[in-house]
Amino acid sequence: MTSSTPAVGNAVTVLLYEFPEEYAQLVHKRFPSVRVLTAKDAASLDEQVSQADVLLAHRFPVEIFDKALRLRWFQCASAGIDTILPIRDRIGALIVTNVRGMHGEVIADYVMTGIAMMHWNLPQFLHDQSRKAWHPRALAPLAGQTLGVVGLGSIGTAIARRGKAFGMTVIGSKRDINEPVDGVDKLFPPESVAELLRLSDFVVLAVPHVPETVRLIGREQLRLMRRSAVLVNIARGSAVAESELIEALKAGTIAGAVLDVFEREPLAADSPLWTMSNVIVTPHIAGWMSDYDNRVLEIFNDNLERYLDKTPLRNVVDLNRGY
Repeated sequence: MTSSTPAVGNAVTVLLYEFPEEYAQLVHKRFPSVRVLTAKDAASLDEQVSQADVLLAHRFPVEIFDKALRLRWFQCASAGIDTILPIRDRIGALIVTNVRGMHGEVIADYVMTGIAMMHWNLPQFLHDQSRKAWHPRALAPLAGQTLGVVGLGSIGTAIARRGKAFGMTVIGSKRDINEPVDGVDKLFPPESVAELLRLSDFVVLAVPHVPETVRLIGREQLRLMRRSAVLVNIARGSAVAESELIEALKAGTIAGAVLDVFEREPLAADSPLWTMSNVIVTPHIAGWMSDYDNRVLEIFNDNLERYLDKTPLRNVVDLNRGY
């Protein structure tokens, strides 16, 4: 058990789970009146969670929820809060916040890199290079191609802006289509996502992990897409029926896929996706920045100041919607 300051009176106690001790020291330096604890592993978390008013962690450890009797606020260090959803009916007045808005630009970098690689068929050029084979080929520019973004939260909106900067026609799907979205030429409600699939050269999934998005893309949806289309998934692996996607990729139902997330992670060594020439596989890194935890700490410290001042927190999650 570690503590930046001894427990005193009614001091707010913050528990950092799976963050280095130096982060606890930084929090305490900014908020000297706050008691800061760190838990490096499940055992120390189990020992200390009963003392915590505030928990900062990359995921919500549901296994210790019954011991977290003092917990009033959980700051999730990721945008997705799906780890808490199984117990959302039990959490009462617990405030849940996330770090949405932090990942948008870097994930947009990833998406546009993947789109450009697939559009130019760079995997094939790299294969040709390895064999010293000279095979020139021409293609249309990305400008004028249609980018379909399913889910226009902070990440999807950043992707849409980047696509528009590439000169693409950008269409998107979101719950409320009454308010325009910067960079999006046409909006579709969720029930009309089929039309978005038909119109898109590149389909990007940027939806949250909620029951409505599980297996959002399967055999039927893939058949609606253009045979020249590419699917990009930076949402959750559960959004795609993986075996049906593999069938479609093998059959040429769609041209290719850029996949950063999978139904099970790490992706199994025997998955056909690893060796398919029309697929780019990455290990869930699209939003993983080199200074990730520092950015999390900036958001957390801002929210902690608001919490101590009893003012509204940033990025409060609506657990009924799941994001």
